[in-house]
Amino acid sequence: MTPITRKVLVIGGAGYIGSHMLKHLDQLGHWSVALDNLSHGHRDAVRNGRLVVGDMGDRGLLERVLTENRYDAVMHFASLIQVGESVRNPSAYYHNNFVLTKQLLDTLLQHGVRKFVFSSTAAVYGVPRTALLAESHPCDAINPYGRSKWMVEQLLRDYDHAYGLKSVSLRYFNAAGADPDGQLGERHDPESHLIPLALRAASGTGPTLTVHGTDYPTADGSCIRDFVHVSDLASAHALALDYLLAGGDTCSLNLGTGQGYSVLQVLAAVEQLTGRRVPHHLGPRRPGDPPVLVADPSMARTVLGWSVRRSDLPTLLADAWRWEQSNTDRAKRDQAEHST
Repeated sequence: MTPITRKVLVIGGAGYIGSHMLKHLDQLGHWSVALDNLSHGHRDAVRNGRLVVGDMGDRGLLERVLTENRYDAVMHFASLIQVGESVRNPSAYYHNNFVLTKQLLDTLLQHGVRKFVFSSTAAVYGVPRTALLAESHPCDAINPYGRSKWMVEQLLRDYDHAYGLKSVSLRYFNAAGADPDGQLGERHDPESHLIPLALRAASGTGPTLTVHGTDYPTADGSCIRDFVHVSDLASAHALALDYLLAGGDTCSLNLGTGQGYSVLQVLAAVEQLTGRRVPHHLGPRRPGDPPVLVADPSMARTVLGWSVRRSDLPTLLADAWRWEQSNTDRAKRDQAEHST
């Protein structure tokens, strides 16, 4: 049976996960538009679908985008995501992640869009009280980033009850990796994620890595995290789209592997992959960082039929390393062209 083509608006489609999502939607035969203000995204990352440059907070622009096409669903990736920055500047996080998302939802309702896939986070849980975090774990975020996302999840449940807006909130653990074809990868500026920082330190294209905290109650004293491949995240979003369009109810689901690795374990794996030492020094804990975050992903398997395919650490690191090498080569070519 020929798959049904859907029209999907991807907010934040020029960013890390959003751009992978556009590619995945294209591979499934769906039609997509990316709305991105390019403050953190990249124009050339939108290799699939159409890019509209602008801010989701620009109500006039959003009205025009929603008037031009009738969308089956909206996916929302345009959040601020740095825990430490959220502690230093909570106003920006509550405004972008909550206030502008509420404005977005209100506009969607006015245009009859009632299917919404939200990029949430495991930070909604706060400090874990169990070894694996299930969706039934209390949500007690310990930083403004996590609290802003939890507020949106509650807003979505209220909007379902009052207005019939159906949504899936996907609670990422640690997004990592890169497009297996080498076309897309992490390009945050500044970069704050462990794996690209470790790979760049190993290759000499980035600074010495700082290990934030060595006195956590873990086997080696460093934080433990559950790393999930960005391609597996994109697959989960597509399954969430299918679930909603088939009449699925509003829910929140974990996206993780159930396997945690410490920061120092990741550095050792990077050294094994690259054959190079990862220069690093030990630093203090970052405010708002819990010691362990590992998912119980069983509900996503049950509800969506989702399973990870590339999230084992060796595969994830190999994909990320391939991207880092190709991106470095691309940057060198660009620099050479500009100098001639």
